[in-house]
Amino acid sequence: MNNTVKEGKTKAILSYFTFVGMLIAWSINQEEKNSFASFHIRQNIGLNALFFCFAVLISGFNTWFITLPFWLIFIMFWAFGFIGALQGKLSYIPIVGSYFQKWFKKIA
Repeated sequence: MNNTVKEGKTKAILSYFTFVGMLIAWSINQEEKNSFASFHIRQNIGLNALFFCFAVLISGFNTWFITLPFWLIFIMFWAFGFIGALQGKLSYIPIVGSYFQKWFKKIA
């Protein structure tokens, strides 16, 4: 494990704990930029944005046939990113992770 991963691991893990955790990790990372932490912060910014967009769309449906798959997919995406941060890997969230890196490059 190189120094970049060691130094940014705490910020990367913190970013996956709620929206507030992501904001805290982002603000800490602004002082001394770390590429590993920035990668995971961008992944989680995208994950939170995706969650809120789909939650608004799905909130009108009052059936488990629609909401359960949404929650399962979101939990799997979150777990994939969180486990990647714990292991010190730059693993993209399936399907959408590469887009998150492009879209939020200037933010984090």
